[in-house]
Amino acid sequence: MMPTHPIAMSSGRHLNRATTHKRTIGFPTRVAPRPSNSVALRSASGTSSAADAFDQTASVISKSSNGSHPDSVECAISGCELANNEKPVDSRKLAGLILKNALDAKEQHRKNELVQRWLSLDVAVKAQVKACLLQTLSSPVPDARSTASQVIAKIAGIELPQKQWPELIGSLLSNIHQLQPHVKQATLETLGYICEEVSPQVVDQDQVNKILTAVVQGMNASEGSTDVRLAATRALYNALGFAQANFSNDMERDYIMRVVCEATLCPELKIRQAAFECLVAISSTYYDKLASYMQDIFSITAKAVREDKEPVALQAIEFWSSICDEEIDILDEYGGDFTADSDIPCYYFIKQALPALIPMLLETLLKQEEDQDQDEGAWNLAMAGGTCLGLVARTVGDDIVPLVMPFIEENINKPDWRQREAATYAFGSILEGPSPEKLIPLVNVALNFMLSALMKDPNNHVKDTTAWTLGRIFEFLHGSTIETPIITHENCQLILTVLLQIMKDVPNVAEKACGALYFLAQGYEDVSSGSPMSPLFQEIIQALLNVTHREDARESRLRTAAYETLNEVVRTSTDETAPIVTQLLPVIMMELHQTLEAQKLSSDEREKQNELQGLLCGCLQVIIQKLGASEATKYAFMQYADQIMESFLRVFACRNATVHEEAMLAVGALAYAVGENFIKYIQGFYPYLEMGLQNFQEYQVCAITVGVVGDLCRALEDKILPYCDGIMTQLLKDLSSNQLHRSVKPPIFSCLGDIALAIGENFEKYLIYAMPMLQSAAELSAHAVATDDEMLEYTNQLRNGILEAYSGILQGFKNSSKTQLLMRYAPHILQFLDALYNEKDMDDAVMKTAVGVLGDLADTLGNHAGSLINQSVASKEFLEECLSSDDQLIKESADWANHVKSGLGCINVFCRYQFAQSISFCASVAWAVG
Repeated sequence: MMPTHPIAMSSGRHLNRATTHKRTIGFPTRVAPRPSNSVALRSASGTSSAADAFDQTASVISKSSNGSHPDSVECAISGCELANNEKPVDSRKLAGLILKNALDAKEQHRKNELVQRWLSLDVAVKAQVKACLLQTLSSPVPDARSTASQVIAKIAGIELPQKQWPELIGSLLSNIHQLQPHVKQATLETLGYICEEVSPQVVDQDQVNKILTAVVQGMNASEGSTDVRLAATRALYNALGFAQANFSNDMERDYIMRVVCEATLCPELKIRQAAFECLVAISSTYYDKLASYMQDIFSITAKAVREDKEPVALQAIEFWSSICDEEIDILDEYGGDFTADSDIPCYYFIKQALPALIPMLLETLLKQEEDQDQDEGAWNLAMAGGTCLGLVARTVGDDIVPLVMPFIEENINKPDWRQREAATYAFGSILEGPSPEKLIPLVNVALNFMLSALMKDPNNHVKDTTAWTLGRIFEFLHGSTIETPIITHENCQLILTVLLQIMKDVPNVAEKACGALYFLAQGYEDVSSGSPMSPLFQEIIQALLNVTHREDARESRLRTAAYETLNEVVRTSTDETAPIVTQLLPVIMMELHQTLEAQKLSSDEREKQNELQGLLCGCLQVIIQKLGASEATKYAFMQYADQIMESFLRVFACRNATVHEEAMLAVGALAYAVGENFIKYIQGFYPYLEMGLQNFQEYQVCAITVGVVGDLCRALEDKILPYCDGIMTQLLKDLSSNQLHRSVKPPIFSCLGDIALAIGENFEKYLIYAMPMLQSAAELSAHAVATDDEMLEYTNQLRNGILEAYSGILQGFKNSSKTQLLMRYAPHILQFLDALYNEKDMDDAVMKTAVGVLGDLADTLGNHAGSLINQSVASKEFLEECLSSDDQLIKESADWANHVKSGLGCINVFCRYQFAQSISFCASVAWAVG
């Protein structure tokens, strides 16, 4: 029952439970979906009665609107319809959906448009709509109340930050004193949604205190209505981000924690589940306030895990997983060195709880479900317990091993498959965290046993978990960094033989075998020759191809896993197997060709074809990179280049976004491999390049296409010039657009540098457009206020892209007769570098690029900019800091910059230049910070 091998899984700041667990890429988030707060406004059933009723209302209001703005009419109609208790439920829900869609959208640019449209509506119309919504909260119809709650929150999310609707919170709080439970329930639900929609900074502390008082009182056991208690508990979940001041007050915090803990013992299951969800949120938001409550929380969670229903038990385990997340983050950031004045000390809650926590988690491993390995969306107690066990191992390291090994030894040979599977799962879960010195002796003993179990165990669950555990062994305890290798030439042949045989097993087991082979190959990526995998390389390739052709290859992501493993085997292969890789190239080309020849496919067949084409293009990309990297193999590869490019062009003609991503990446690899010879393909490829740059909807395609432009610049150099007008026009449009996802903007800036580096002084015609944009973006990014880690990461990506653009432009003009064209921009570049240094929030990548730009300035402009450079903060304190950096790449860049800078003379005529006012682009502010 082990997780699918996480070859293509993305990673976030917090561990996705699927990455240590046995699920596929599409595995749901580890916290169970909140039933209330994730409710979507569904469209009405479409019955004629609902539509007719709504049309009648629309007709009456439209006739009396006297030519009002269409948005005003629509909103007024919807508000009246929703508030009318005489109307059918479906009609009221439809009205709510229309209102919601008039206020919110998934795409940020569309959402911004809707916000402005609402704010521009007539005040009287907005007041009418809001009055109808508040009136609906007292409706006897639950669906109408819930719909109104969500729409009120959407309007609050727009108006409260604008200091509008100031009476809303007070009006809602007055409802709390109503005698009717359904009004209190709807009001608490609304308060919860509002807390979800607006920032804590928008609501003043007095109102926060009143909201929390109402919510916590609603959670109390003395509240007679379970609906009210449930709404209050869910509202607290959303309001916790507002409670910073309250959690800093011992008395208020004690009261909140007491009420939450009492709610975990409520007879109503949904309330218990919601209360544990609150505990999970508190564990991550207020970790540093939990010390005095941990003993009671352990008792509560242990009882829930052992005795309660699964939805509650899952959240109880999630509490400990969340504590692990927090302590892992703290230990990673501080390295275990804490002082009295550390901002966030580590309380080592997990280490203290180990003797009691580990037995509780091990018990959960025995609660497997029969069909969990076939259900890609499965998440149960055993999976949650194993995932938490893996996080505990990462948190405490070696200390977990002696607590888990007795369970493994006791159960690994038991006749009941559940015990064997649980023991294997426990072993696999603790392989990340403890030291190799602690684990390698155990793995050396277990390896042959596991290979035997993989071949002989009669139960597929056990084999699935065993193959997953082998993959974990190869991922964490195999490779050039491991001093004592567990894989030798001798046992590698046995391992490969077993894995190739198991790849013929049922899909979920075969998929895990592919994952194990993936990590086995990855461990040899630093081996230049004599890899233990080489003798069986042909058999490995053939076995993986056979897997891709299986009738059941779409089950359990098996085909995807096989191609990903094939790619890794090729990527890490050594020179002695290059002839086999060369032979593989026409095989993959033929398979791609066959998919392109298929005609008259059903929608399901078309979906399968697109998936396969994407996998084949990805495989071709890896083969091209491998063969193109060596002169010895490049010649054999070049004879296929024309056919490869022809196939890629046919793939682009299919117009599927996912396939386009893979094909674009493959074209980039081809351009890099064939170099200036790619010029013969550029004319046929250019329309698809332009199409990719214009693809705002599938922005990942746009981002990859921007990267391919960089690849083309490096391959073609100044031969790209005839196409630069079109490319630059589209890139500048992309930068000015508020519809393109912000993540694409940093690579576009970097791409400007690639173009300048390729065409040199010919970039002159673009300077008057590119430099003002760079300047506007630099000013905004230098002083951007990062409200969270995600925003800080994006800001640094933006800064790095801008710096790479400056670097490419400076290097492109070096030794040119037109160098003086850049002099007017030097003061701003230095101001940008100084501002970055003063902000003190650069990451290492930005620091390295920034000090490189300082060197580029000195190298390109020389003595003309000497005194200006020497007067800047960047050339002194910042350079000194980089010279003393522990990061070798930063230090090397700083050494070079210092060497170039030290060669500058003292005479400088540059100071005569007045820094010209920048050309402003009306859209420059909107796109720079997304």
